[in-house]
Amino acid sequence: MPSLSLRLSFTLVLSACLVAGCSREEPADPQEQAGEQTAQGTLTGEIDRSRAGELMPAVALVDPDDKQLNTAALSGKPVLLNLWATWCAPCVEEMPLLDGLAADYGDKLRVVVASQDLSGAEKVVPFFEKANFARLEPWLDRENALSTALGGDGVLPTTVLYDASGVEVARVVGGYDWQSAEAKALVDEAIGG
Repeated sequence: MPSLSLRLSFTLVLSACLVAGCSREEPADPQEQAGEQTAQGTLTGEIDRSRAGELMPAVALVDPDDKQLNTAALSGKPVLLNLWATWCAPCVEEMPLLDGLAADYGDKLRVVVASQDLSGAEKVVPFFEKANFARLEPWLDRENALSTALGGDGVLPTTVLYDASGVEVARVVGGYDWQSAEAKALVDEAIGG
């Protein structure tokens, strides 16, 4: 039977993950359990402008059919680039909000969600089928190249907003309410409206 200090340590680590976001490493337990549940109240991310002015990195993403998307080719309209995983509770909680944001802005904003799941399509396709998103597409970043290129610390979700010329406006590390007035004001800033 685990000692009290071991159980307390595990509880503190789990709580920190839920509050700050998820690390990019997949948990030892099956992803299905975490991917099917959301933890209400995990949308604690805040807008960070400390990297404003940086260019969008050039990283090749693939979809489940191996169609490629080079992030460097996304200039021309503002882009909201989200790094997420099926096993990350804050990620799962904010996905419908990102889908709603994409629907709200239509052709004025491209929302790209890049899964950091190491299992790739095996986990992402069933997640998307179950969620039935109207606007989001299942892009895969199996090598976690975007996390590295963005200079992140591996916390998921991480979302970066770029203007039409591919320059960073702001980022949010951790789950965020993308339907809030604050979020829409930020996107309006990138769109120029």
